Amino acid sequence: MHNIRITKEFKFEMAHALKGYDGPCRNIHGHSYELKVTLIGKPVVDPNNPKLGMVIDFGDLKKIVKTQVVDLFDHSLVLNKTMDPGVVETFHKHFEKVFVLDYQPTSEMMVADFAARIASKLPDNIKIHSVLLRETGTAYAEWFASDNP
Repeated sequence: MHNIRITKEFKFEMAHALKGYDGPCRNIHGHSYELKVTLIGKPVVDPNNPKLGMVIDFGDLKKIVKTQVVDLFDHSLVLNKTMDPGVVETFHKHFEKVFVLDYQPTSEMMVADFAARIASKLPDNIKIHSVLLRETGTAYAEWFASDNP
């Protein structure tokens, strides 16, 4: 049986600020993110398996991505841990979903984080091929497994 790639797309809203950045994105702002997750694997060949012909049930992939990424980050504010602690404390006081990450929350860094979060929940026989995180209509970051052995 051949390896097959499957892709599922997701959308979520998120705000962030880039601490130390020399442009307007140093201010809190939001995006309507699009996330595309592509997996690779062999379709199930066991005729007694209800997933016959599937690499993974799209519903199962949806559950993984929603719990590991979308439900966590949707309608949240994401900040770098080097942000002023007083500012972070104020946001935590007034808002429910404030995440302080160990990295600068750029699309480049987030797409790598999201790939790792998703990969950790996949069955052993299925691998991530790529993850694309679109920040705007004309800007996105991509993570490829082949670039990250």
